[in-house]
Amino acid sequence: MECNVGGADRWARLIVGIVLLALGIFMDLTTTWRVVLIVIGAVGVVTGAIRFCPASKLLGVNTCKPSESGGSQAG
Repeated sequence: MECNVGGADRWARLIVGIVLLALGIFMDLTTTWRVVLIVIGAVGVVTGAIRFCPASKLLGVNTCKPSESGGSQAG
């Protein structure tokens, strides 16, 4: 997979994702809100960790600098 999440975008996804996961797990919310927060938080953590976001790819957004890609592009 090609890197398209880098730098501040990556850290923002990780931090916001962890916060949303914690809110979904620990707050006294209805089941629907718990699921919504956990799913959105998990997506943020996963896309930040693997540095690839399918939605960003579809929209043509790439915040990963060439030096951050680590040569992970298949060629």
